[in-house]
Amino acid sequence: MSMDLNDYTIIKEGEAEILMHAKNEVFYNKTQVNNRDMSIAVLRTFISRWKQEHEALLSKRNKSAAKLPENNVTVSEVDDTFNDSDVNTEKSNEECEGPAEKSQDDTCTTSEEPVKTEGKVRGELKPPRVLEALSASGLRALRYAREVEGIGQVVALDNDKGAVEACQRNIKFNGSVACSKVESHLADARVYMLTNPKEFDVVDLDPYGSPSVFLDSAVQSVVDGGMLMCTATDMAVLCGGNGEVCYSKYGSYPLRGKYCHEMALRILLACIESHANRYKRYIVPVLSVQMDFYVRVFVRIYTSASAMKNTPLKLSYVYQCTGCDAFHLQPIGRTVSKNTSVRYLPGFAPVVPQECSHCQKKFNMGGPIWSAPIHDQEWVTNILSDVKSMKDRYPAYDRISAVLTTISEELPDVPLFLSLHNLCATLKCTSPSAVIFRSAVINAGYRISGTHVNPLGLKSDAPMEVIWDIMRCWVKNHPVKAQPADQPGSAILAKEPVLQANFARAVASLSKAQAKKVARFLPNPERHWGPKLRAGRQITSKHISLLGEEKVNGCLSHQDSELDAKRQKIEKLEDAPAES
Repeated sequence: MSMDLNDYTIIKEGEAEILMHAKNEVFYNKTQVNNRDMSIAVLRTFISRWKQEHEALLSKRNKSAAKLPENNVTVSEVDDTFNDSDVNTEKSNEECEGPAEKSQDDTCTTSEEPVKTEGKVRGELKPPRVLEALSASGLRALRYAREVEGIGQVVALDNDKGAVEACQRNIKFNGSVACSKVESHLADARVYMLTNPKEFDVVDLDPYGSPSVFLDSAVQSVVDGGMLMCTATDMAVLCGGNGEVCYSKYGSYPLRGKYCHEMALRILLACIESHANRYKRYIVPVLSVQMDFYVRVFVRIYTSASAMKNTPLKLSYVYQCTGCDAFHLQPIGRTVSKNTSVRYLPGFAPVVPQECSHCQKKFNMGGPIWSAPIHDQEWVTNILSDVKSMKDRYPAYDRISAVLTTISEELPDVPLFLSLHNLCATLKCTSPSAVIFRSAVINAGYRISGTHVNPLGLKSDAPMEVIWDIMRCWVKNHPVKAQPADQPGSAILAKEPVLQANFARAVASLSKAQAKKVARFLPNPERHWGPKLRAGRQITSKHISLLGEEKVNGCLSHQDSELDAKRQKIEKLEDAPAES
């Protein structure tokens, strides 16, 4: 099929190049370069870990084989034992220790199970297979194939014929490496993943909108210890704009607080965990990111009926005061240990009274959300060091390194966060600097950190009583005007502080990145850096706010020239009989 190259624009990102038609036929968003770079960084670390875990398992097998003369056991019996029972024993032992131990042994059972040949197990490690379930132009799949060392086959799916044709065209355009590793198929991603259970080491979901309809099949198609990478761009829904829609899609009710973007991450994680639990599987998050206009999570998936019982311990409901910024978490479940046995019981409730103890207002209830850690700090450190060592290979290096730096300094065990400006707005007082407030919290004996979600957000394990006491002490030194008695700030300030805050500057009041003046929150690199039109929609003048005036005018002029060409062709066809 011939094509006119004048109708296409060559777009280069990383080591991949794609041909994009002037029409909006196949979806492409330049903004997602951050998303793709972050995914490549995580994928590189995953492959490195994957090899280490496989070597650890082989080492354990070799140690067992070395004891053969003592026990008079054949090599084949040892291999069969490891293949059939020892891996399961590792699973059950790891389940008691928690998911953090899981990565060392159990994850080595990758997409290719050890092959039995004449009673022996070959410990061959095959390159990881990757599924890009919603590929569009295929740019992400091409970058994976060309930039990630040690990667195996990359399968790119789309159920749009035009997108598949564009992907196949781009595969050929990228040469032999892409042709040998990437294959494109016209298929419904949900059906394809359901019919290929535990076939892929990595599954990447990056839909236009909500991923909720793909999650059930996605958690089934990932191998034990494999990686699921998932994006959600329906932030208006996840952040509380349409709570009932969020509940129908994700099974959680969002709250509209300053922490709504982190809550969106935790709602998505809870939803993935819910789908995984239906198949005796559970997730271990390694990195969860809110960037630009979307959230992106990277989780490993394991199979274990006993470890799955810990899920209620990782989920909580959130009580948000309607008057002040106080919020409280209500765990869904708890455990009671007696000797060696563990009982799983419902969580104690309620954690809050009918009215807020600080301002006497009511509570809104949201959730359930994932209240366990959303990052693995060891992974984050490894990913960040890898990114810094290969900075020239990441087009969005500045942005992703800034995000990873901020994540590396977050408190991992503190869900959600407070906004210092919101606290001051409640009391109608001037705001202390972040350094002064952080110093007061540290001097009171608690931990505090920033958050990658919001430059003004502060994570702390200090209870709300301590936070408000610090603010009361601040107001005593910086008086405010009297407020009406029914205002939340009046009720809070009416109480005397139990804790006398110490605002002397603490050594740890600045993070290492802040002390070194490392950029952590960068402005958008250009105007109109955000979501784009869905593929197939005609670009009109009303889309200037999304795409920019230059882009829209260019598309409109192209459309006009096409219409003129069609008109001339029709006129020629009409004049043809008259001439004959």
